[in-house]
Amino acid sequence: MNTLQKRTELLPSFKSAFSDFFETPIERFFGDKFFNGNAWMKQIPATNISETENDYRVEIAAPGLKRDDFKVTLINGMLNISAEKEEKKEEKDKNYSRQEYNYNSFSRSFYLPDTVMGDKVDAHYEDGVLRIMLPKKAEAKKEFVKEVKVS
Repeated sequence: MNTLQKRTELLPSFKSAFSDFFETPIERFFGDKFFNGNAWMKQIPATNISETENDYRVEIAAPGLKRDDFKVTLINGMLNISAEKEEKKEEKDKNYSRQEYNYNSFSRSFYLPDTVMGDKVDAHYEDGVLRIMLPKKAEAKKEFVKEVKVS
């Protein structure tokens, strides 16, 4: 079985000092959930990765976004998923004026096994979940069995 790997860009000293406090055991296994080079903490949406006989599936919980907010690219065997959303709200009254700005973004990257057909990758966003299908090449679908004689 091949695996997808998350690219981690966290300073080792920061990780060792705070990982036990911020991370669950699953997050420790798969990588870092909190940290951005410009901010102390940044929440990254939950990601599920599964494998079937025919493909790998990546699901990211990202409610409140639109299809156009996402950017999904595959570059040299690395799947990059990012989203940006900016909201501006302005209220005016004769006695006051109020403006609010909200900016949210995230980015996730995964190294893909050589068995993924990069030209067939498909993504759909529905009901707050981004689903990415990564079809396997034909040779990855075949089960390799070899009996080894013990001498």
